Parts: sequence; C-alpha cells; structure tokens
Amino acid sequence: QVKLVESGGDSVQAGGSLTLSCVVSGHAYCMAWFRQVPGKEREGVTGIDSDGNTHYAYAAKGRFTISQDKAKNTLYLQMNSLKPEDTAMYYCAALDLSCTVSSGMGGANEYNYWGQGTQVTVSS
Repeated sequence: QVKLVESGGDSVQAGGSLTLSCVVSGHAYCMAWFRQVPGKEREGVTGIDSDGNTHYAYAAKGRFTISQDKAKNTLYLQMNSLKPEDTAMYYCAALDLSCTVSSGMGGANEYNYWGQGTQVTVSS
C-alpha cells in the first residue's frame, strides 16, 4: 500500500518557479508527476524509477526537474520558466510493481496509486 500527499501548488506569474512536493508512505518502483486540466485527459509530465532513471515529457524538458529525497520519503517537481499552459492540477503517482522509466514513463493507467492533487495556476 502506498499513500501519496502532494503540496506546493500555488498561483504564480509566467516566468516564475514553483516546487511541488509529494510525501510517500510505502514503497514504489516508479513514481511520476501527471497533470490535468478540466475536460482533458491526465498527461504525464515526468517520471523516475528506483534506479534513478528519469523521463520527461516534451513540454517539461529543460524547464522541470524531478527528484527524490529518500531520507525524507519525498518526491519533488521543480518547475522553472512557468507558462500559462502549465496551469493544471498536478498529481503525484506511484507504481508498486517492478518497472522502469528508461524507455518512457507510461500512461496514467499504469500507475496504481495517486495523490489528491495540487493546483498550479500560471498567469500571463
């Protein structure tokens, strides 16, 4: 059983930065950040596996960084150069089965644990 609790969402201006946190209870082999806007499917942002491999969606490359502090059982998403189109509910996700993100982070339906979400709003 894995429990995920996100925090850090906020309203920022375009060009600003924000760091999201996800406190993890339990063990997961792969973890990821997804985001969703009303009326659209949940889309992958970035993922990381237990070997430290990372994968970034095209929209996140060069601007977002996923990291984890295992001592604090926390997953982070550092977001820089934020754009209005980054506005969404951001979700932390975990998969407790053996997995890797070395060839991609997989879709939302491949993760079996989810946090409640944290809202990020970027204004122009």
